[in-house]
Amino acid sequence: MRQPLSRELSNLLERGRDRQLRLAVTGLSQAGKTAFLTSLVNQLRHAGVEARLDLLPAAREGRLLGAQRLNQPDLGVPRFPYDPGMAALRDTPPRWPEPTRGISELRLQLRYRPARSGWLTPEIAHLTLDLFDYPGEWLLDLPLLQHDFYSWSQAQALHEGEQRRGLFSEWLAAVELLDPASEADESQLAALADDYAQGLRRAKQAGFSDLQPGRFLLPGELEGAPVLQFFPLPQLTASKAALEALPANSLYATLAARFRYYQQQVVKPFYRDHFRRFDRQIVLVDVLGALNAGPERFEDLSQALRQLMHSFDYGKRSLLTRLFAPKIDRLAIAATKADHVTPDQHGHVVQLLEALLAEPLKDLRFANVPVKALSLAAIRATEAREVVHEGKRSPALRGTTLEGEDVLVYPGDVPARLPTGSFWQQQGFDFPGFRPMESTSEALDHIRMDAAIDWLIGDKLA
Repeated sequence: MRQPLSRELSNLLERGRDRQLRLAVTGLSQAGKTAFLTSLVNQLRHAGVEARLDLLPAAREGRLLGAQRLNQPDLGVPRFPYDPGMAALRDTPPRWPEPTRGISELRLQLRYRPARSGWLTPEIAHLTLDLFDYPGEWLLDLPLLQHDFYSWSQAQALHEGEQRRGLFSEWLAAVELLDPASEADESQLAALADDYAQGLRRAKQAGFSDLQPGRFLLPGELEGAPVLQFFPLPQLTASKAALEALPANSLYATLAARFRYYQQQVVKPFYRDHFRRFDRQIVLVDVLGALNAGPERFEDLSQALRQLMHSFDYGKRSLLTRLFAPKIDRLAIAATKADHVTPDQHGHVVQLLEALLAEPLKDLRFANVPVKALSLAAIRATEAREVVHEGKRSPALRGTTLEGEDVLVYPGDVPARLPTGSFWQQQGFDFPGFRPMESTSEALDHIRMDAAIDWLIGDKLA
């Protein structure tokens, strides 16, 4: 939905003065994006009062005065559900905020005292921060823009892992019998597309990440629409030229047409209206969840992230690009759920994250885009403890599982490099899901949220 002209002019003026920042909080499903956004708003609103933000100089020095929520920049988009999220965290027992099922936005105004004074420096300055939330499942569609139907079908054929193929076994058996040159049967297409979507949902439940199309997992208003009634043909043997010469009513041509429509009418508008407008970005990665799930799922996460990182526009900003063609000029990559391992393992978590994204990080650094890797827990769920056994001290975690059981555990060692076959055969890494910790403070307890905030917006609060 287009914004009123007055609001667009106001936004343009603020961007020209570099007082407006659009932050993309990006993450695949279950990476903790909703929890991160809830904590981010909470920390900024309680800065200078109860929030512990020692790694953010503006807060440590008492210059960050806090934040207020402003009216939505786009009246056609729901507000990010911060209040329901906080209500869930304050419930008895505490609950995690509900994951995102649609697009939402939130605008904050931060007030702070500049670090330096001068004739042109105000005593109190402000920064407008725009946040955008969306289902992680939809993010998986951005790499589709790099494909046509033929190349996408070939890419899906690369998913040859035994566990993943088992989740699609019935659909694969049916698709192998199809003749791309045969006339398309609408009822057959709808049934096979539904079978494919069910396979994607089973794969998500089993811990896989590289799942396309993402709208099949969370269709929203597109539920039952023909635009979602397509699927790849992973067993193609004919050449691309021969297949594209087939008549318009053929199975192949019908699927290819629906794929193109999905790209043009679903994926491109989502990318154009949101992701191309961002200035800063944090990519949240559930490294520990993939490590816990095993080698096939870990490699699947790696593949999904590699594709995803190629979908964004990174580069230095000038005044003109800031006004008319924003590019992401600073990036954070964060391994979430750092509180699910003991503090002595946090360094290994960051090293593993950097190894997982080694190629994209090389490209970013070559392009001179500032990037920082870190581990964090947006909302803390455990406490670090020590246990003594036969005179030896060992680190441990105390927390409450999602089922309500109080536990004291050592989840295991995190590898500092990409796991080899021997690791998967011998590893004892295993952690349960924890519910949020109860807290009497209005500010949420966290691990390194202040470091993430400093990297993403700290330079604007100087």
